[in-house]
Amino acid sequence: MVDPRFYAAPAPEPLTALLDRVGAPSPADRRARHLLIGNASELMTADATSISLAVQRSYAGLLGATLAGAVIVSRELLEVVPETAVAIVSDRPHDLFVDLLDVLYPDTTRTLAALYPSHDADPQLEENVVLGTNVVIGLGAEIGRNTVIGANCVIGTGVTIGRDCVIAANCTIECAHLGNRVVVHAGARIGTEGFGWLGHGTANRKIPQLGRVIVQDRCEIGPNATVDRGALGDTVLGEGTKLGNIVVIGHNSQLGRNCLVAPTSGLAGSTVLGDGVIMGAGVGTSGHLSIGAGSVVHARAAVTKDWPAGSKLAGAPAQDIRDFWRETATVRRMMKKEPR
Repeated sequence: MVDPRFYAAPAPEPLTALLDRVGAPSPADRRARHLLIGNASELMTADATSISLAVQRSYAGLLGATLAGAVIVSRELLEVVPETAVAIVSDRPHDLFVDLLDVLYPDTTRTLAALYPSHDADPQLEENVVLGTNVVIGLGAEIGRNTVIGANCVIGTGVTIGRDCVIAANCTIECAHLGNRVVVHAGARIGTEGFGWLGHGTANRKIPQLGRVIVQDRCEIGPNATVDRGALGDTVLGEGTKLGNIVVIGHNSQLGRNCLVAPTSGLAGSTVLGDGVIMGAGVGTSGHLSIGAGSVVHARAAVTKDWPAGSKLAGAPAQDIRDFWRETATVRRMMKKEPR
């Protein structure tokens, strides 16, 4: 569900009225004209006033258990929609969902979230907070005691930062909640818009990025790293996780506890790392995949599929490191046997 600390909650409207505003036909279900929709949400966090989206068969389990009042679905998932929800079948479900997001959360509330307050509360600073030169703190932000904010930082509307944190100079933090003893090095960007688009390579229509970043206790984020906020849900860095220089974490990624991600690595959206995953420098993932707890991904590897806990990976595309070295040795032997 969209966090009202960052985006003003819209006034609930009848589902039929919302659909009419985007030029979409209303479903035959009579409940649609009386159902009030006041937010958009992921399937697992939706309530009776939420509208959600389910397109791929892999979401069937979440769809069947959702509490959403209305769900936009592809035709193949219609039978999975629970009786408590109004089903909206569309041949272009993603486009319809984005149309409704643009109505529920107009663009002016998504642009420069630090400057568009969702409430009028003054920032709250506990004792011994140190602010450097030219720090900007948005309305409703909260900063815990003994935290240091370096020069030229921008702390967005509604952001919360825990106690004993260090935020170095020239950082931007918006749409995010940080725990205690978090260290953010110079130039890092937390809570930036995720890289989400429809009509790839043609229309390139932006998918609104209305989620959050959750940074748990004792995390460290390296210089010039970027952590994108979720599209609707959360991007999460688990307790004790460390990111190196120029690391990019895509929207809706979930990193477990005590992960280490070395400099210049990039995780595409919805990458899931189990606890204690170690990634060497320059690793990349293709997104919407998981790497199990305790895995080690060697430098420059390109991960393109799911891997179980305890995996040791190398190469592009990434493979079990024993297969990687066996393959490399075989090629070397073949090269030596070839005549010059």
